[in-house]
Amino acid sequence: MRNKFLGTGEPGYHPLRKCRTVIAGLRYAVAYDFSVAYKLVLSAVVLVGAFLLRNWVDVILILLVTGLVLMAELFNSAIEALCDFVEVQHNDKIGIIKDIAAAAVGVSIVIWALVIAFEATRIWARL
Repeated sequence: MRNKFLGTGEPGYHPLRKCRTVIAGLRYAVAYDFSVAYKLVLSAVVLVGAFLLRNWVDVILILLVTGLVLMAELFNSAIEALCDFVEVQHNDKIGIIKDIAAAAVGVSIVIWALVIAFEATRIWARL
């Protein structure tokens, strides 16, 4: 596919190709990164409970925080893979870059865990 910023690559844009790329990336992340998989499964369980109880604001909130934590995990995985590709040997600067990316994931996980725990408690209380 042609890069719109660099002007390199094959010409031709097709939206379905973008969708396939997104799905392939998410499938790879779920299959090979346990932290992505368990967050997706746990969120789905709480999401189903909120959906069955027709708590639409809760459903939207769960979708939002799950999306944000998955985005942080995916960005972190991409940054780590890129750093490992660029520098095979140990490098302190690469270590700092990876630590900062991991910190972003850590912040998103805390927020995600608080929301999931709060929503799961509310759902459990209503049953």
